[in-house]
Amino acid sequence: MTSSITVAQHLLLERVLTIEIVRVTERAAVSAARLRGHGKSKASDQAAVDAMRRELNKLPIDGTVVIGEGEMDEAPMLFIGEKVGNKSGPKVDIAVDPLEGTTLCAKNMPGAIATLAMADAGTLLHAPDCYMQKIAIGPGYPKGTVDLDAPTEENILNLAKAKGVKPSEITAILLDRPRHGDMIEAIRKVGGAVALISDGDVAGVIHCAEPKTGIDIYFGSGGAPEGVLAAAALRCIGGQMQTRLVIDTEELRERTLKMGIKDAKKKYEIEDMVKGDCLFAATGVTTGPMLGGVKFGKHFIETDTVVMRSVTGTVRRITAEHRQFEKFHLD
Repeated sequence: MTSSITVAQHLLLERVLTIEIVRVTERAAVSAARLRGHGKSKASDQAAVDAMRRELNKLPIDGTVVIGEGEMDEAPMLFIGEKVGNKSGPKVDIAVDPLEGTTLCAKNMPGAIATLAMADAGTLLHAPDCYMQKIAIGPGYPKGTVDLDAPTEENILNLAKAKGVKPSEITAILLDRPRHGDMIEAIRKVGGAVALISDGDVAGVIHCAEPKTGIDIYFGSGGAPEGVLAAAALRCIGGQMQTRLVIDTEELRERTLKMGIKDAKKKYEIEDMVKGDCLFAATGVTTGPMLGGVKFGKHFIETDTVVMRSVTGTVRRITAEHRQFEKFHLD
């Protein structure tokens, strides 16, 4: 009996919830999009959080937020350790970024998204809300082509060799931050090109695995929550990623120990951050390279979403017209 229940729960997670989580990111994206361009980054983030929480609590899951927006004392954000779902289904881990790119939304700039990953309980890395060093490439390369601990120049050269091109044909994407100055200089020194983004490093990592973007590699440090979400996406579509938490204060060391992380210097592969099958979904808030933004029509709202399943490698792109207009306003 236990075995059959486990199989049934797994099928629910992998099939039914594939579509159900789309509704979660759609609602978060629509709520945030209402405040596009108003310069209210906190308000748009809160609107996305509230909508995502409402939808998560409707799902037939017994969920725990393991990657969220801060700790329990920072509620009403979706905090680490928060329980969600109606408790009628399988136990799952959830990673959320209700509005990745709050500044992008506030300024109505390209690339803001609402995103979520879901996996079997105990399989997502429980990481604090801190910085994380990251390097990522797309699928199709030998394992070990790049390494987080190798010099930047070496990674560019090794990737160019594996791809069969000159270093000048490699484009790296990084967050536009002063801390990445040396990396940017090293990339350009060996002939590589640099694409800088102001925010949104979940999408930045995913771009490496999408041939049409022209992006080959992601470098730099960004948020740990975004790192786990990006790893979930690559778990679905393929690629390589290595990360390391930046634990640089005693307070952070204590928090990581409480979360069960004993080795603060551990280098994580995708399989360390996402140990089992997972689902990933993202809905565009503002139009960017990966997704179209929310469109408000007179009698409908249009959303653009990508949803992925690791067990099959399936990637679905869903453009939806929501004609229950008032429902979206009132929920």
